Amino acid sequence: MGNSIYSMIVGTGVGIPSRILTNKDFEKMVDTSDAWIKERTGIEERHIVEEGRYTSDLCAEAGLNALTDARLKPEDVDLIIVATVTGDVGFPSTACIVQEKMGAINAAAFDIAAACSGFLYGLSMGNAMIATEQAKTVLVIGGETLSRVTDYSDRGTCVLFGDGAGAAVLRPAEGNRGILGTYLKSDGRFGHLLHIPGLGTRYLPSHDTLDNHMHFIKMEGREVFKQAVMAMGDAAETILNRTGLTGDDVDLLIPHQANLRIIDATAKRVKIPPERVFVNVERYGNTSAASIPIAMDEARRGGKLQDGQTALLVAFGSGFTWASALVRF
Repeated sequence: MGNSIYSMIVGTGVGIPSRILTNKDFEKMVDTSDAWIKERTGIEERHIVEEGRYTSDLCAEAGLNALTDARLKPEDVDLIIVATVTGDVGFPSTACIVQEKMGAINAAAFDIAAACSGFLYGLSMGNAMIATEQAKTVLVIGGETLSRVTDYSDRGTCVLFGDGAGAAVLRPAEGNRGILGTYLKSDGRFGHLLHIPGLGTRYLPSHDTLDNHMHFIKMEGREVFKQAVMAMGDAAETILNRTGLTGDDVDLLIPHQANLRIIDATAKRVKIPPERVFVNVERYGNTSAASIPIAMDEARRGGKLQDGQTALLVAFGSGFTWASALVRF
């Protein structure tokens, strides 16, 4: 494997709940307006998981759709990596639950918790496993049911998040296609600015944690926005410098879909014009680890990302974590 391109994406798929929550719905729930939400975030609606369905269900659906796209079967998969911060249970891993639901009997499986950057962390890990010949077919899935951890009385956060899953199948690269490079970074000093304090072993469920809504997302919006703009720009710039490419070489920028203003700032930093930036935040909101794979699948199926073209993927999430990848399809 002397080539610097180690693996390639051979299939993508999504699992999207059918239930939709619009900005107009939120006008009846909290003190907000459709115009206010659109102006500050670009979001118009988001998908919400149905009762009785879980993160693993969305992930399994996305994984099976990606395998169908790649013309592969579940038993062909050597490794399943699920990026999520809203797993079904504390343990076992959601990846193991997904493995069982998909019938991927020959795979190893584990989760990654890097929030909105999780899918790119998983992509980097899957790429490395193929590069070191520890796996031949890797399924990387980003999936979240953020509606289950959203405080619908907190108008600052409740309008932002949605549910969904997206998946990509990795196989050894052929020709000049594949993952040209990945970049991962984190800074734990800022973890308290975007977190769920009550979902671990530090604060066990009690009247106090429930009364203080500690099992829901807490966010310092302004600070997160500032850090996200800097970090997404850094991630985009760094991976271009590492691979010797420029914004002119990128056919499509696929950024994490959290906020239209952050997306615009990232594109400007690496001089990529709006017509080469993929945006679907208006229809999904922030789906965390599912954001980039959903966008990537839509871009492929909509003809905006074709064979031979190069995509720049870039994300920022709680941790803080940020990441980027350059992929030639």
